Amino acid sequence: MSASQPSAHDLRRGDSLLSTRAREAGRAILAPVVRLAVRLHLTANTVTVIGFGVVLLAAGLIGSGNLLAGAAVLTAGSLLDAVDGALARATGGTTAFGSFLDSTLDRAAEAALFGSVAAYYLGASPNPGPPVLLALIALAGSFMVSYTRARAEGIGLRAEVGLAQRLERLVLIIGGITLAGLGFGIGLIGALAIIAVLSLATTIQRIWHVHRLSSVAPVATDDLQTRENRHRG
Repeated sequence: MSASQPSAHDLRRGDSLLSTRAREAGRAILAPVVRLAVRLHLTANTVTVIGFGVVLLAAGLIGSGNLLAGAAVLTAGSLLDAVDGALARATGGTTAFGSFLDSTLDRAAEAALFGSVAAYYLGASPNPGPPVLLALIALAGSFMVSYTRARAEGIGLRAEVGLAQRLERLVLIIGGITLAGLGFGIGLIGALAIIAVLSLATTIQRIWHVHRLSSVAPVATDDLQTRENRHRG
């Protein structure tokens, strides 16, 4: 295989909406929080569950129309979600169950978040149909982005490419909710539309990358069958 060909087991990251510098700045900001969690003897799984609870609280606020408060609480919950991974690395690395729990609660949190946005429109909009449908499409797209990565990992590949990764989606939805809370309702509609479109684009991008890499160096049949059995359901 030439140097220009991709590795069969490692997809390059691809572009994202947030630059590497922005991500590094975020990690630097969270470092004191991670050190505090270590001193308090909190585990990464504990922080994951707490963060999920905070997101549920934010969803309740958003669904009831308290958009600015909901955006603030959602930001706190999202920061905790970022802390758990850093905490796991600082205390000896991630575990299989920790990764499973984090991924599962991430999906549940997204469902609660987009569901709360739909509930907000059902209660506040004279014509809730279009924005509710848009929220559901954004939710479905977000799930597909996560699912394509999980299925790629299930056959021994990495699929972390794309513009609409979870952090980018969170930034967009928090920004949209904040704008709507300030009276700019079009901001939330726009954020949902962007998430929907970029999630679809990211899903297609990941499918294409996995197809390309699996064609270059197919996964062994026995190994593929074993991984398929592990990931059914």
